[in-house]
Amino acid sequence: MSKEVKIWLTAAAALVALGVILFAGAMLANGGDLNKLSSVTYTTNTYEADGDFQNISINVETTRIEFTPADDGQCKIVCFEDEKVRHSASVQNGTLVIDTVDTRKWYDHISFSFSQPKMTVYLPRNEYDSLLIETDTGDITIPKDFSFDTLKIDGDTCDVDCSASASHSVEIELSTGDIRLEEIATEQLKLTTDTGRIQIYTADVGANIAIETDTGRVELTDSSCIDLYAESDTGSITLKRVIGAGSFTIKSDTGDITFDHSDAAGIFVNTDTGDVTGTLLSDKVFLTETSTGKISVPKTVSGGKCELETSTGDIKIEVVS
Repeated sequence: MSKEVKIWLTAAAALVALGVILFAGAMLANGGDLNKLSSVTYTTNTYEADGDFQNISINVETTRIEFTPADDGQCKIVCFEDEKVRHSASVQNGTLVIDTVDTRKWYDHISFSFSQPKMTVYLPRNEYDSLLIETDTGDITIPKDFSFDTLKIDGDTCDVDCSASASHSVEIELSTGDIRLEEIATEQLKLTTDTGRIQIYTADVGANIAIETDTGRVELTDSSCIDLYAESDTGSITLKRVIGAGSFTIKSDTGDITFDHSDAAGIFVNTDTGDVTGTLLSDKVFLTETSTGKISVPKTVSGGKCELETSTGDIKIEVVS
């Protein structure tokens, strides 16, 4: 190592040590409260929206969103927010519109904070026509108190926890965030994420379920539908007590696919290196193919078609009552 490189490394280490000392000193001076070190000032503001509405449209950036019933029957939005990144609420043509009002200058973006903005939306009724949310990193929580005709969420790294039903469709598209649905009922369910995990518990879907993910794991439990389409690159796909009146079509590159007391009229699975294992509930006509993997399936000659294809993965399926 040259003398010049050693000098630069020594200087860098000294600066890091100085930063640690300064940070520790600031923490001691503020009683260990990280929020006192923030360069952003947060305030709590309440916004009221007058007028009747059947639709809800929300556009935020980093704000965490939670919905709750309004005990007094009045719509209001309570926000814990950056004083320079506030929100607005109004009723426009039958739609509750909640938007971001960003008054920051360019230099205000060079800041740091240990707090996260939060929005609590108090809704006067339980049923609405539509809910549309667009966000970047704010998590979203929708309880089972509410139902919609259509529910659509578009986000980046946010997590979604939803127990609200939608009579027509639920559509959620995220980049790296997790999706968790529980006790929902809808006609169409479409979920898309890149690296986030998808968990569905007790979903009653009148028609189709469509799921696409890259590396995130997919888990469906105690659910029903007509047709199911699930595709993953490296994430595993697990169906536990899932019933399809039509077909299951599942594709994966390296992720394992597992059936646990699940079944459909027709099952079609294609994977490269992932294993296909588990238990089905009825006899099938098995059509299997693998290059180097092992195959173990019942020798039944009646029932719906079950095509299982993998390159190097194993195939092991049992039929149980």
